[in-house]
Amino acid sequence: MTDFEWVGPAMTQTVPWVKAAGITFGEASGTRVVAHLPDAPEGHNHVGGPHAAMIFGLGETTSGAVGLAAFGATMERATPLVVRSEIEYVKLAKGPLTATATLERPAADVLAELDAGTRPEFTVGVSITDAEGRETSRMTVVWTLRPNR
Repeated sequence: MTDFEWVGPAMTQTVPWVKAAGITFGEASGTRVVAHLPDAPEGHNHVGGPHAAMIFGLGETTSGAVGLAAFGATMERATPLVVRSEIEYVKLAKGPLTATATLERPAADVLAELDAGTRPEFTVGVSITDAEGRETSRMTVVWTLRPNR
């Protein structure tokens, strides 16, 4: 089994916003990453919960972490970039949040396309829950691996 403990520290070191927002990482594998956003009053909206921008940022960051875990070995030849994303706010969020991102396409298929000279896309689904485990938001983030020139 591959060790993915490096993913959280790598995200915190390479993406300054991660540290500024206070995002921390828990479970990490090549197909799934869990990240946490603390409850911080400076990140609240007008109803006392995390601002939509904070929720979106948590979800997008967690999706990027699963992409890094899955494709970290390809960074010297390809750069991951977001193509598009969609978020649905399904319940008012309050307190600390947890995002769980899951790679929805086999990494081997994505890498085969990259090896064939194309610019592959892969989708990451994200579920964001509150401290009681209730889903408050869900996201779909589509990424690409842009070949480095």
